[in-house]
Amino acid sequence: MTRGLSRWACVLAVGALAVTGCRDKPVDHMQRARDAIFEKRPDEALVEYRKAYEMLLRDESPEALVMRARALKGAADVYWLEQRKVKEAVSVYRQLIQQCPESPEALDARIILAELLRVHYRDLRGSIDQLTAALHRNPPQSAELQYQVAKTYFELQDYPQCELEAKKLPDRFATSPYVDDALFLQAQALAMVEGKRQEALRTYADLRTRFPDSELAPYALFEMGKLRADAGDNEKAIETWVECLKTHPDPALVQDAIARARRRLANLTVEGIGKKEVAFDRSKQARTSVEAMGGSAEEAARDRGD
Repeated sequence: MTRGLSRWACVLAVGALAVTGCRDKPVDHMQRARDAIFEKRPDEALVEYRKAYEMLLRDESPEALVMRARALKGAADVYWLEQRKVKEAVSVYRQLIQQCPESPEALDARIILAELLRVHYRDLRGSIDQLTAALHRNPPQSAELQYQVAKTYFELQDYPQCELEAKKLPDRFATSPYVDDALFLQAQALAMVEGKRQEALRTYADLRTRFPDSELAPYALFEMGKLRADAGDNEKAIETWVECLKTHPDPALVQDAIARARRRLANLTVEGIGKKEVAFDRSKQARTSVEAMGGSAEEAARDRGD
């Protein structure tokens, strides 16, 4: 019997048979379902939720629609939270959204469904669609949902759209605790777009100015150093990272970055020429194909006919 309850259609059939000749009301089945969940009997809870749902299908009153949404939400939650049956949970959450789109339960279903689609199906665009629909309802957690939209675009590697979505959060929810997260994400997205590294630097700096006590502030400073190093300004990168050492939770990471930047600087100075540690520094860029294969600069010159 338990195996037969694993699918929605089968459970509905069982519920329909049980309802025949039964005098119980939907509210009775709902209470039994909640009791079964409390007593760790999820299969029985599913049966009771489906019995309530079947009875409510014949009633189009506002009260019945409210209870129907609750029955569907209860069943979907059992599938997901109690049994970890993702496929079944997704199916019932979708049914809830379709049948009772304006209910509070449908709003919750969209948020849960967005996470299930992202994590278990890697359907990132489907996840964004559900989050966007939830945002249209102006829920209390809108700032968090907006951040999730931006973050999912980053996962899609759609960095321009990620930057736009992240920028909305400080504009619309200025007092939200997610503003510093959004600024950091916006800067990360900008850093991935050619020609926008200076804008990324300014955004990281803005985060540090506006939220000096944020746990993201030292990470923003570290990223600023990386951007300066990538641009070839190793001295400024080192200066940035030395400042970062004061607050970064992983000083070894920062010290390693400083050491690598100092080696790059040494490679570019006259004093570094001929030194063994410089010769074997793999961060040095070969200027010709001969050098790339391990040949010396003199050999490269002869190869060019200099």
